[in-house]
Amino acid sequence: MEEQIVKAIQDDYPDSFAWCYGCGRLNEEGHHFRTGWKGENTVTVYTPSKDHLALPGFVYGGLIASLIDCHGTGSAALALHRKNGHEPGDGSEPPRFVTASLKVDFLKPTPHGVPLKAIGTVEEIHPKKWKVATEVFANDELCVRGEVVAVVMPSTFLKKD
Repeated sequence: MEEQIVKAIQDDYPDSFAWCYGCGRLNEEGHHFRTGWKGENTVTVYTPSKDHLALPGFVYGGLIASLIDCHGTGSAALALHRKNGHEPGDGSEPPRFVTASLKVDFLKPTPHGVPLKAIGTVEEIHPKKWKVATEVFANDELCVRGEVVAVVMPSTFLKKD
């Protein structure tokens, strides 16, 4: 049985910015990545669909990069939300982050047909900038390492009506 994230930070994003293709709950075509706490680390679990093949038996690297990207921004949001005294599901609006940089190192081909688990370690490097180191596992085997530098989303990103 696939591990479930019970309280994900993305569930608390306001509708105005819950549209990301990777993690937006309101994007019908998106992946709906969900990131939560597991101890002092963050975790996102995702099972790629049949459309996410690179070649038979292996996951497309772009999907894995997207997983690391959204896991990184979600992890930064979790960390700042906790620093501010909140947790997912407590009714408070979490901060929203965007990606400043994304680094992905593919260590071995990632098998298709199994859940992928992204585990993150978060480090504050500035009050508005956080670094998240992520490892992606398939069948408990490390396949990919990544790093995201995430920054608090500028207010200019919000669409003005």
